[in-house]
Amino acid sequence: MTIHDIKARFGIIGNSPLLEHAINVAKQVAATEISVLIFGESGVGKEVFPQIIHQLSPRKHGPFIAVNCGAIPEGTIDSELFGHEKGSFTGAHEARKGYFEVANGGTIFLDEVGELPLNTQVRLLRVLETGEFIKVGSSKVQKTNVRIVGATNVDMLMAIEQGRFREDLYYRLNTVPIRIPPLRDRQEDIHLLFRKFASDFAEKYRVPSISLAPDAVHILLEYRWPGNIRQLKNITEQLSILEKKRDINGDTLLQYLPPAPLTTSPILLKDGSRTSQEFTERELLYKVLFEMKKDMNDMKLLINEIMQHGTDPAWRERHAGLAQTLHTETGTPQFIPTLDPSITIHTPTLTVPAIPVSNVQPHTEVEESLSLEDKEKEFIQKALDKHKGKRKLAARELGISERTLYRKMNEYGIRS
Repeated sequence: MTIHDIKARFGIIGNSPLLEHAINVAKQVAATEISVLIFGESGVGKEVFPQIIHQLSPRKHGPFIAVNCGAIPEGTIDSELFGHEKGSFTGAHEARKGYFEVANGGTIFLDEVGELPLNTQVRLLRVLETGEFIKVGSSKVQKTNVRIVGATNVDMLMAIEQGRFREDLYYRLNTVPIRIPPLRDRQEDIHLLFRKFASDFAEKYRVPSISLAPDAVHILLEYRWPGNIRQLKNITEQLSILEKKRDINGDTLLQYLPPAPLTTSPILLKDGSRTSQEFTERELLYKVLFEMKKDMNDMKLLINEIMQHGTDPAWRERHAGLAQTLHTETGTPQFIPTLDPSITIHTPTLTVPAIPVSNVQPHTEVEESLSLEDKEKEFIQKALDKHKGKRKLAARELGISERTLYRKMNEYGIRS
């Protein structure tokens, strides 16, 4: 089966070389029994590739089960995956088969596998190594013959460093990695996808299909699409329903595009190993903000000194080249020239009404916290307040799973 046939069969749209490479890797590994780990940002379409692997494999007549690991509460995920015996915990009124037992002879797709609790990771590692598992509340070892395909938008190497994911499990899952490119790296496919979605929604809602003016096409291609294909599809649907004009210009399109954040996902994906000097985009952003604030304080002090002592020849001689030193040490673009003793600084005379000293109130300058943990806690609290304590909506607002939000709330002592 050719790549063109695979795209037609599974409804994949696009001609990007990165996309076709990922399809080709999935096609090659399908005939084997090795484990596969799929990497990609949220919304890129990772869920299609496990189906390609399953349908092109000898297991295609067996069951295919997709499990969203991030959507299952930590207390019940072992029961969901491996089953439980009657009476093994409160509410276990009868024995239940888990996904690994039901999927015997087929394929199990573990979406958001990076969100698995550590205890569950130990159980999963045993399945990968020996094909054995034990139901919750049982002591009997059972065998299963399943192929595991995992997917994640997590930087797994960082998760390993932070102790959130087992290194041995990572290498067992990651026998063959498949990386799905984000939409911004498939620029040649963006307009093609838009036209396909526009045609689909025109048929669905029985309206004429929308099209883009040249300036709107330019905006479409230059936008970063943090939500990837899912975001593009949603915006196309909104335009198809809400706009009366079928020819969309750039100004109209901009009204539907939220400002793209500097990061494209809560966790930065990396292709290789990372060193201790590397920063995630979010860490780098806070570092830049901190340096900017420091530079601004330095500049205010410098300007204050110039205003007070700039006419003093001794001070000007002593501080000649101060701006150049500031530029060299901080890396800040030099926008204050080196002081030249030949230049006379005219300080304007300001007439200020006298204010009794007794009326001057002391004040304290409060330094704003730039701690990542403080900012994360603040964002979580704001999201919970906005949605009146509803964790599901708050998690969606923050772009994380509900289980991750629950863990963070416990970590920071936040009560909804």
